[in-house]
Amino acid sequence: MTYTPLVSKILFSFLLSSTILYRYGNWFRHHIFVTIIVLLAWYCSFLIIFALPLDVTSTVYRQCIDERGNNSSLLNSTSFTSPCEPPWSNLPERVFTNLWRTVYWSTQFLTWLVMPMMQSYIKAGDFTIKGKLKSALIDNAIYYGSYLLICGVLLIYLALKPGIDLDWSKLKAIASTASNTWGLFLLVLLLGYALVEVPRRLWNKSNHSLTLTQSYFKAAKLSSDKCEAEETVDDVLESLQAVSLAVRSGHLLHYHLETILQKVPAELKDRMNRRQLPEDTPTDPPSVKALIRLHKQTIKSLQVLQRTETQWGIIVEKVFELEDTLKNQVSTERRFKRTFERQHNWFTRYIYTSTVEWYWKCVIYCYTQKILAILAGIFSICVVWSEVTFFNVSPPLSIFAIIVKKTKYDYFAIELLSTMIILYLCYCAYSTVLKIRVLNLYYLAPHHQTNEYSLIFSGMMLSRLTPPLCLNFLGIIHMDSHIIDRQVMETSYTQVMGHMDVISIISHGFNIYFPMAILVFCLATYFSLGSRLLSLIGFHQFIGDDEMTTDLVEEGRELIKRERRKRQRAEETSTRKREYQDRFSSTGRFRQQRNSTDSVRQMDTLDNTRSVLRDSHGLESYSGTRFSSDVDTRFPPEQDDIESRFGASTRINERYDSSDLEPRFSDSYQLDNNYRSRVGGAPRGIFDDV
Repeated sequence: MTYTPLVSKILFSFLLSSTILYRYGNWFRHHIFVTIIVLLAWYCSFLIIFALPLDVTSTVYRQCIDERGNNSSLLNSTSFTSPCEPPWSNLPERVFTNLWRTVYWSTQFLTWLVMPMMQSYIKAGDFTIKGKLKSALIDNAIYYGSYLLICGVLLIYLALKPGIDLDWSKLKAIASTASNTWGLFLLVLLLGYALVEVPRRLWNKSNHSLTLTQSYFKAAKLSSDKCEAEETVDDVLESLQAVSLAVRSGHLLHYHLETILQKVPAELKDRMNRRQLPEDTPTDPPSVKALIRLHKQTIKSLQVLQRTETQWGIIVEKVFELEDTLKNQVSTERRFKRTFERQHNWFTRYIYTSTVEWYWKCVIYCYTQKILAILAGIFSICVVWSEVTFFNVSPPLSIFAIIVKKTKYDYFAIELLSTMIILYLCYCAYSTVLKIRVLNLYYLAPHHQTNEYSLIFSGMMLSRLTPPLCLNFLGIIHMDSHIIDRQVMETSYTQVMGHMDVISIISHGFNIYFPMAILVFCLATYFSLGSRLLSLIGFHQFIGDDEMTTDLVEEGRELIKRERRKRQRAEETSTRKREYQDRFSSTGRFRQQRNSTDSVRQMDTLDNTRSVLRDSHGLESYSGTRFSSDVDTRFPPEQDDIESRFGASTRINERYDSSDLEPRFSDSYQLDNNYRSRVGGAPRGIFDDV
């Protein structure tokens, strides 16, 4: 008996959740209360995922002891029965019982009470703590009204049903199982899509040309969302300017107006002050309710603008990377060359060199993605088959149940297999949640770009999906007697979760047969029925034989070309200024003019010696030291609408050096410090308005 495996799982879960939260969140700008709550939600969910295999191996050991005890009573006293070998992670049953009871009810308290209130509190437009709490309570009362109605109907049904006495334990079982049933419903929908889409996405990623085409399509759609978000912000700024004219200093509502204006970034505020309002703009002072409504609109519009601009920067960097990869594939030098240089550190200088990068991105990466796609496809087939056949116990048809039965005394293999299955199911479910078009407000962006609202939403979904997912896993390996309808020794996790045995239509109907619907959703995803249906009703989806898809791909390609020209112009201007300053500081006036003439002559010679190669995507490459493309003069700077309206938003990857105030391009991890002046970061705290 040793506590080392369990303690290591606890520490690993905490380190993993902290690392992920540090990558996606912003510990220095987000409120400490939000950071702690999200960290706790992620930590409890990861702990369930990684510690459950230990509970499974301990249960297998207890089953072995029970079976040997029953068999030995049937044998003669002279017969010999080999003892069961305990696993290296064997612990008393009460340890796991206390652990699951603490972790599970903590996650339920967070996901159903605390985090929904925090979400509503953050987006509330009131100016006092009391007002924000009141708005949050109203929002959640409306949100949970349907749940309370369903629970009330169930309680009335059970109260009127003869032979059932409702005590505290049964009420807890009803609450926990109702939550698990809600999570199971959502989980089946997500897995039905992801079990097909994840292997297909991995396989498609091995084809750089197809991935680039899909990225062009996404760029076109995201550009439309970005323009819509900018127009919404313009409307909000116009309303704010009108209110600013009506509410002057000394007015009773001026303090509330300043609270709203503090959320507007400096660049947008300057443009708002330069705006000329129409003559018929009303200048009457607003009411408190109107100002609260405007405050809420400001918060939401800036969040959407921040999301779209962050995603735009990420998709642009991804497209540039794919274009560079396609151009390097036809290069004979076997050294990876970029359109835009990146900053070098010790890792890129000594380990991940340009040669290593070329072999990885142009050769090894494609085969790696295909291997992962094949493995993911095998896992998906096994999961679907096990979900459809797990109710059949004798003979067992579930693949995972057969493997666990065959490796009954190999505890390490059982623990490894359980961890792999749970992780794959979690990856399929969680990677799909934030890709749903309906949930467009939520996103997880790396490099500290995720706002508080999206972080709380991710913590809620993680806490709601993890318990039913693990219960479903125990069902497909035949360790949940309430699902397989057979008396087996259950894990401590299953005993704590509770079951809906008091309502037979759920315990013997929904929880058993609804997971079989995964097969139907998988077939619909495989034939892209959902994408075609969404495309017919107006939601643009990537369908290869669709005319709208082709138009959006072409539009995305043109948008990326314009973005590349902007960055090239900015980079060339920065280079010329630095060269001019270097020559001016080291030589005299005559020497400076001569060097300038020589530099211009050298640039003309370099332009004349470029050897351009074009591929099917219209990409350009040459055999010099870098990749570049000629600047298209059809779009002069003064005619560029996006640049003139939102100049900084199209250059979110520039970093300004305090010494020369010139833009320098760097890697995507510098996004946080560059576009914050454009749309601003997340508020420093949820209590800043009070």
